[in-house]
Amino acid sequence: MSAGDVELSTLVLQGGGALGSYQAGAYEALLAAGQKIDWVAAISIGAVNGAIICGNPPERRVERLGQFWREASSLVTASPPNDEELVLQLFDESSAAMTAAFGAPGFFRPRIPPTIPGFRHAPASLSVYDTTPLRETLLSLVDFDLLNSGAIRYSVGSVNVRTGNFHYFDTARERIGPEHVMASGALPPGLPMIEIEGEHYWDGGLVSNTPLQYVLDYERPRRDMLVFQLDLFSARGKLPQTLLEIACREKEIRYSSRTRMNTDVMCRLHQLSAAIARLGSKAPQELREDADWRILDEAAHENATTIVHLIHRPTAGEGPSEDFEFSRYTMMRNWKDGKRDVETTLSHPEWLTRTRAPGGMATLDLTRDEETRR
Repeated sequence: MSAGDVELSTLVLQGGGALGSYQAGAYEALLAAGQKIDWVAAISIGAVNGAIICGNPPERRVERLGQFWREASSLVTASPPNDEELVLQLFDESSAAMTAAFGAPGFFRPRIPPTIPGFRHAPASLSVYDTTPLRETLLSLVDFDLLNSGAIRYSVGSVNVRTGNFHYFDTARERIGPEHVMASGALPPGLPMIEIEGEHYWDGGLVSNTPLQYVLDYERPRRDMLVFQLDLFSARGKLPQTLLEIACREKEIRYSSRTRMNTDVMCRLHQLSAAIARLGSKAPQELREDADWRILDEAAHENATTIVHLIHRPTAGEGPSEDFEFSRYTMMRNWKDGKRDVETTLSHPEWLTRTRAPGGMATLDLTRDEETRR
């Protein structure tokens, strides 16, 4: 039996603001290839993309993703005159300045009158921008009855402002509405905290910008799993040579959430769990009845996991404003990059010949070499 016959297919979507159109393009290619998704786990802009995917039938998903991204990028529809690096940098920074001044249509807008630093305000208005447009957009593009139907499991990470603890809202346990999606992407001080049942929440990226650990550790079903991990920030990059490059590199490191390290740690834990599971049948009955063994046995499983790692790796011209540069030109470029990376991966010999992950876990990163893509 091939790996794809029994696997639970999961889409893991990282946060990254304007870079999120990369995920939309990647999903378009996955859908076109007939790849079924059973579970979407997401943070921040990934939560918005994920809600649109889970809250629409397959034939409407790409269209609705396109509606969101075309609207969000409608403020700047011009293109740079050429693709020289300096020209692209100037274009991106100018477009980002437009977003900072006027917001992103269908997403967020400046507060009028503005919030005054040092003065007390209600939590819902304690931010630079107002996200009422995002709520309206979600209600128009997402069928929340379908999202909560169980057809695809949907999980979004956020941070409790009062306790500082990470919290996941999950259709496996509760009904999800637009406020849960907005809470996952409420990055301060730009966007306001969101109140849900008396508690207030900020962007999950403040703690971890990827829900991979939630999927593989805390909530892992006891089935073989195929994970498509779509990251918007690359942990690896070149040594910066300018102050702008320093700002860009700092943001990449901060929001990449050490994905490669986390994947390696999960791999080691997975191997340990599989070893405990294999020992179970060899252990004497007296040991298996011990309370400490029962704790180990509860964590033991031999389910296989394959992680397909797809990373948005910046091209020349992108700078520290890349996550709030919402121009139509850049949106389409990121969308095409995501689509291309999935198509490259799904046509790669390692993907086409893969079987059940040897040793329990395997990671595939089959797009262009990390050191040559910048």
